[in-house]
Amino acid sequence: MPRALISVYDKTGVVEFAKKLVGLGWEIISTGGTARKLTEAGIDVIDVSEVTEFPECFDGRVKTLHPKIHGGLLAIRDNKEHVEGMDKLGIKPIDMVVNNLYPFKETILKKDVTHEEIIENIDIGGPSMLRAAAKNYKYVSVVVDPRDYDKIIKELQDNGKVSLETNKYLAAKVFQHTSNYDALISKYFNDIAGIEMPELLTLTYEKRQDLRYGENPHQAAAFYTETQETEGTLSNAVQLHGKELSFNNINDTNGALEILKEYEETTVVAVKHANPCGIGTAETISEAFQKAYEADKLSIFGGIIAANEEIDKETAEMINKIFIEVVVAPSYTKEALEVLKSKKNIRILQLQDIKKNDYKTYDMKKVLGGLLIQDRDNMLLKDELKVVTDREPTDKELEDLIFAWKAVKNAKSNGIVLAKDKATIAVGPGQVSRIWALENAIKQGGEMVKGSVMASDAFFPFSDSVEAAAKAGVTAIIQPGGSIRDNESIEAANKYGIAMVFTGIRHFKH
Repeated sequence: MPRALISVYDKTGVVEFAKKLVGLGWEIISTGGTARKLTEAGIDVIDVSEVTEFPECFDGRVKTLHPKIHGGLLAIRDNKEHVEGMDKLGIKPIDMVVNNLYPFKETILKKDVTHEEIIENIDIGGPSMLRAAAKNYKYVSVVVDPRDYDKIIKELQDNGKVSLETNKYLAAKVFQHTSNYDALISKYFNDIAGIEMPELLTLTYEKRQDLRYGENPHQAAAFYTETQETEGTLSNAVQLHGKELSFNNINDTNGALEILKEYEETTVVAVKHANPCGIGTAETISEAFQKAYEADKLSIFGGIIAANEEIDKETAEMINKIFIEVVVAPSYTKEALEVLKSKKNIRILQLQDIKKNDYKTYDMKKVLGGLLIQDRDNMLLKDELKVVTDREPTDKELEDLIFAWKAVKNAKSNGIVLAKDKATIAVGPGQVSRIWALENAIKQGGEMVKGSVMASDAFFPFSDSVEAAAKAGVTAIIQPGGSIRDNESIEAANKYGIAMVFTGIRHFKH
């Protein structure tokens, strides 16, 4: 008679699964809460302690860690010496393990959880059984996912056994499951030990969805989410309407969120290809949208809109006048949703905690043969701004300079942002030359550049950018400083009466 050892934390469908196994002639070994649940359902269960001839001990910390369990899992069935050894030691084979682990992830995500509670939710016996069974997959079926119960029962009903191919599939899921589990534990201990860049780094993510394709139709893609705190990120967004999100939709919307989180006031961010094309801050969300739209009426077409306050009917009507791929906001009025949903394909996302920005996470970039890791760029300014010109910026200029600095921080380098009245006038992102970025921004902004301020994500290597800005009508500049030719730029600013401040911190974004 084949035997299955069933001990699960997630008891979804386990009673029905066990009943079907019994109906197919299987014996059930179980322990703890699972044994009680199966017994209450009228299923005959052999307690693990009957198999091991040893009681559970140390508050249940030791139950299945015994040769009569692991020998029954690891013995090679067609190895004569193994079979003789089992007979000699009184070990019976175990042909199936059904197990999922203590809820470590759920525990660490609980508010006000204690260290002791977290430690007690590190499963020991479960991973040991799973790994043993998966190693011996030729002879043992091992199940961690309740969604696989029906597949297993069908194969047993149709063929009297689980196929080798299915056992390989089940074993693969086991090692995904245990590696994910161990990676979470490793991260927790790194955090409490203050280890930021460990010698061995194991990252774990959970698949949220398969995507139709990647950046281009010939590339396969999926969306994976972090298994830690995800409030205020796209992982927690609820889609209210529209087509399925694509790879580029998710990437661009994340870019919009990264920018939006820099602003505490009512703000709308428009993004195209992960770069800002318009940002507006105002008293109302509709005024903020109008500012973002006016910044670049051309590039916003087919772009992403992110807002940090509720979308109302007036704003929704303005959005609907143009083609927008995605709108993300913390909430929508009923009337606004009715307006937006009149367009079939627009993706409408609702994201609570959209202003949350205190994430301790890695910024990662994949390179051939490796992975670059750095802290997320959480800092806006390092110290107080340093005025380096004869003229100090006015209060209004200073307000616009900080606004522009937040924007250029999130534009691809080399980046230039021109802004006025808490709205971007033009954005010049991603150029190999800083002067080219500025020239593009000036051309885009046109007459609106007069009276604007300028932000540069890194210092000016030459005075040419200051000269060009002055000719276009820029009145104040914010930049990191630190060039060996800073004096040339300062002299040029003084020559044209431009106020310039140094931040002492740069924000490259490659």
